[in-house]
Amino acid sequence: MSDVTPGGAAELDELPSKELYERAMAVARERRDVGFLWELLRAIPAAAASLGEVGRAQFDMVHGLSLLEEFTHAGEGELAEALRPLYIRYLAEHANGT
Repeated sequence: MSDVTPGGAAELDELPSKELYERAMAVARERRDVGFLWELLRAIPAAAASLGEVGRAQFDMVHGLSLLEEFTHAGEGELAEALRPLYIRYLAEHANGT
């Protein structure tokens, strides 16, 4: 399991977004948590919109292909920063086997 300790949300907040993404993905893989992956996919358009890219907030088949591309880079740059709360919440809830 991951090395997140109880009450570790504050510790998680200190980590770079890329490391949060990598840890969350590792926990999701370990748990075979497809639900988290789906939650991440659903969160990407809203995260992009929060960065001022409002046109990316809509989901359709055209956007679906670009969404999959964004999913592979969800641990990088401004998008990772916008998704930090999702990663922190997931790790705080699941990294200790809860």
